[in-house]
Amino acid sequence: MTRTDLRADIREFLTSRRARIGPEQAGLPAYGGNRRVKGLRREEVALLAGVSVDYYVRMERGSLAGTSDGVLDAVASALQLDEAERAYLFQLARRSGAPTGPRRRRPAVAVRSALQQVLGAISDAPAWIRNGRYDVLAMNQLARALYSPMLADPRRPANTARFVYLAPEAAKDFFVDYDQIVGDAAAKLRMEAGHNPHDEELIALVGELSTCSGLFRQRWASQDVRLRRSGHKRLRHPIVGRLDLDVESFELAAEPGLHLNVYTAAAGTPTADNLALLASWAATQEALATEVDANNG
Repeated sequence: MTRTDLRADIREFLTSRRARIGPEQAGLPAYGGNRRVKGLRREEVALLAGVSVDYYVRMERGSLAGTSDGVLDAVASALQLDEAERAYLFQLARRSGAPTGPRRRRPAVAVRSALQQVLGAISDAPAWIRNGRYDVLAMNQLARALYSPMLADPRRPANTARFVYLAPEAAKDFFVDYDQIVGDAAAKLRMEAGHNPHDEELIALVGELSTCSGLFRQRWASQDVRLRRSGHKRLRHPIVGRLDLDVESFELAAEPGLHLNVYTAAAGTPTADNLALLASWAATQEALATEVDANNG
């Protein structure tokens, strides 16, 4: 992703979604095994969506301007898009109908002191605030301890996608489900690119990852998209070992584009015990750092 090419984005997304669905999956006859295209033909998608072949071909060539919500829904159903993919298709359509204006650099986001206080008040669970590019903008003490492998890179703001793709050995040690994490990271960045296509920092991040990581280039080219939802993280922490965490992600209504992530574990589980141990270790480390600073002052 350098400067976004909307028509190419539309063409590659629709083509990739069409290629993954065979006629049998769509309830259509296969007409023998001598098919020259992978997946559905354009005319088959048009049939399933109830539009003319010419109209669908125009869509797949990158023209969504003026396409009604009903047609978009019909095409999404024909291509068996999931919730994230459907949302991404509608984002592409909205961009097609939007006037082209100057590309502006979004201002840097500073986390308000009140939100910093919220993080500090969450003492028993790792919590942090991030933006859509996965820049980590603020963390509580336990989150800093939890993600200490990522914070070993002095570059700030820390970025989880950069950690996953540009420090793969450390990330593989840290994330139990590394293969899933790398796929999710690229897919969520593509979703963000659909929402904020002219975000200069996002363009720069994707360019950096594309230049430095063949794995990222492969995952980015897949055209996959994901929504940011609650879920689970399985980690191997260098101090306390295995952690199986529940993750809740909250969009901050007063701060568009920012999300609060909180990691928890059910009481009485080994992970809850390990989180308590990590909290104790983090408090000790901070006390030692404070003492060193005082002695050096």
